[in-house]
Amino acid sequence: MIENFELSQILILTFVMALTALPAGFFAGFFGIGGGLITVPFLFYIFNSFGIDQTYLMHLAVGTSFSIIIPTSTVSVMTHHQHNAVDFKVVKDYGIFVISGVILGTIFAASLKTKPLILFFSVVVFILAFYLLFLKEKEKDLKVSMGFTSKIISGLITGFISAPMGIGGAVMNVPILKFFGYPINKAIGSAAAIGFVIALFGAIGFFVSGTYLNANLPLSLGFINIPAFLIFVPITTFMARLGAKTSHKVEKKKLTKYFGFFLVIIGSKFLFDYFQL
Repeated sequence: MIENFELSQILILTFVMALTALPAGFFAGFFGIGGGLITVPFLFYIFNSFGIDQTYLMHLAVGTSFSIIIPTSTVSVMTHHQHNAVDFKVVKDYGIFVISGVILGTIFAASLKTKPLILFFSVVVFILAFYLLFLKEKEKDLKVSMGFTSKIISGLITGFISAPMGIGGAVMNVPILKFFGYPINKAIGSAAAIGFVIALFGAIGFFVSGTYLNANLPLSLGFINIPAFLIFVPITTFMARLGAKTSHKVEKKKLTKYFGFFLVIIGSKFLFDYFQL
């Protein structure tokens, strides 16, 4: 465990955390994601190096990721809101179904079979990526139309999938909002706000479940690691603001394609992980 580590080893792992926080924060702001797709794998590796109980290794990485996403997404949303790129109405109407999905997904995570979910997630991400990459952008403003049934289905699915993965759900919500007529900038800003909701209830869920299961992990509250939270948050919040500002300087058509390429990379990474299991 951590008490058996030399100071130099602890400093190296701390440096790795800080280094990971830089791209996680930037992409959180730039693409409206929570950064969990980057932080969860690294936290898994770092916690494994510290000899954390294998039974709860992934739970700790996911719960900690959610806690980091809360302040990161807050900064991202505030910055996007300054550019009038957040539709709080869809967050309000859509968010309740996302919350329901997160609660169900958090409960499911305790007995989750990881491999089939990774394959399913990879397929969904690739579909969304190709949709964005081959989407023909219309010059005129689109009429936003997202019905009640669409909100229920999309909210439950994105919330449920996001919970066991420790992500803010924007890899799904940005293309979904884009499909229903939102311009890419507003889709990213609104997805960031939805990501905050996912992270908040996800963090609460993993804190409660870790406490209920009496995981008793070192330097942690439930399934939330305090040192990792304190190292990541100052860096990710700063970088999220920078990433959000940058996204509004990029041409709308290019931003759509960039997000599509980003999803291809993420999907490829998850597919690789699937075959490694």
